[in-house]
Amino acid sequence: MHLMTKTPTLMTTRLTLRPMRAEDWTGYHSFMTSDRSIYMGGPFSLAVAWGMFCADHAQWSLFGCGALMIENTADSECYGQVGINSGPLFPEWELGWLLYPEAEGLGFAYEAAAALRTWSRDVRNLETLVSYIDSNNARSTQLAERLGATLDAKARRPDPTDLVYRHYG
Repeated sequence: MHLMTKTPTLMTTRLTLRPMRAEDWTGYHSFMTSDRSIYMGGPFSLAVAWGMFCADHAQWSLFGCGALMIENTADSECYGQVGINSGPLFPEWELGWLLYPEAEGLGFAYEAAAALRTWSRDVRNLETLVSYIDSNNARSTQLAERLGATLDAKARRPDPTDLVYRHYG
């Protein structure tokens, strides 16, 4: 498999989906160590959050996918993260997202996830992605459905209680 060596930057109407930077750690850490991360298995300790941050970045060189930060193109404010996850913790390529509280409800997660899903199909040639979603996370369930994903009850999952939403090209 040919892996990408350079992390892409994607542009949407309002957003720049860009490679992670060290200065993104502050917002990421704040989110991951708070109750906001409950649907991802958090809140996490400093050490676990740091490991996740580093893994999100490292996946680009290891698997040709990973996380991109969601940035408002107009003012460079970072709103969260969107990513395609792979590796031993993910049975399939996973499209995931997290949005900081101040950016919720404005369509940014949809815009970012749709752009990265299109990139995964057009550039990485991934025919399908899944989103692993905590069954109590109504907002992410609604987003997956808005993206056109459908429940896949037969899909393997890292957590047996997760819902699995399948995205097709």
